[in-house]
Amino acid sequence: MTPPASHRSALGYFVWAFIVTIAGLILGGLLGWNMTGTLGGMATAFFICTVLAVLEISLSFDNAIVNANKLKEMTPVWQHRFLTWGIVVAVFGMRIVFPLAIVAIAAHIGPWEALKLAAAEPEQYAQIMHDAHLPIAAFGGTFLMMVGLTYFFNREKEVHWIVSLEKAMAHFATIKGIEIAFVLILVLIFSSLLGGDDATTFLYAAVYGLLTFLLVEVLSGFLDASQKAMSAAAKGGFGAFLYLEILDASFSFDGVIGAFALTQNLFIIAIGLGIGAMYVRSMTVMLVEKGTLAHYRYLEHGAFYAILILSIIMYAQTLVHIPEVITGLGGATLIGISLWSSIRYNKRNGVSHHPVAEKPRDRAQA
Repeated sequence: MTPPASHRSALGYFVWAFIVTIAGLILGGLLGWNMTGTLGGMATAFFICTVLAVLEISLSFDNAIVNANKLKEMTPVWQHRFLTWGIVVAVFGMRIVFPLAIVAIAAHIGPWEALKLAAAEPEQYAQIMHDAHLPIAAFGGTFLMMVGLTYFFNREKEVHWIVSLEKAMAHFATIKGIEIAFVLILVLIFSSLLGGDDATTFLYAAVYGLLTFLLVEVLSGFLDASQKAMSAAAKGGFGAFLYLEILDASFSFDGVIGAFALTQNLFIIAIGLGIGAMYVRSMTVMLVEKGTLAHYRYLEHGAFYAILILSIIMYAQTLVHIPEVITGLGGATLIGISLWSSIRYNKRNGVSHHPVAEKPRDRAQA
């Protein structure tokens, strides 16, 4: 009989991730052997899959925290759907379908032709993906920036980590639409720095990212309100699921594009990033069931600061190349500092393993 979730050890949450890791690395090694026919090629593919998995985990740890924050408000049914259907979308959709769709649109070819291009001419495929980086960065950066700013520009937010800054942001949240104005100002600044056709591309993609965020907010609220009216058991239903899926996609943009710096093989990329995605899902489940966000009061803050930093980096990458290791380490460092601050707070205030008092729901969580 499976023990209650609260009694599960930390390693117990990662059983499936370990299984997928073993299977994925074996498959990656076989792909390397099939492509080169040498042990060196096999070892190289094995190594790249491992590095990509680590890259995905480092880039997406903040994603796990944000997912857990939303999932704790959802019913067990919708939690299960996100953690099962969602992993299919995350691995198959974002790591395989999304790159193929980008290439198909950019090269004006069909999905099947894009798949054949990925298999037969990986260098050309990677170049098309690289050329599409600017609009992807503008779209994803804008969406993530709105997610982060909406969390901090909230007048009902009571728990502050960087007190002076967060109190000021909560105070200015009384100005309706201030986060939208802030994002639009940054969009205009970066588009002016780019100039020419790149400026137009950046501007349009950023506006689409902003509109997508606003549409998802409205749609998720409408769907959840409708479902709640029909059945109390539907709390945190399809609207929350949709929000998390699009948020997951935004987090994936950077990792998918950055992966092509290591290899042009779509299938090795899918394996490596897919392994990482399994660990992110496992971390999400652990955070929800262990109540980690409630015990470490600043951990959530660190995740949203990491989101803001990632969004700025995605904008900056349209001007200069920023290695993915910096992106990953930056987010991990912020989350580590927020965890350390939470532990210090708990020690100073004699807090044991009991959750902190619930704070009003933020607009980013609604």
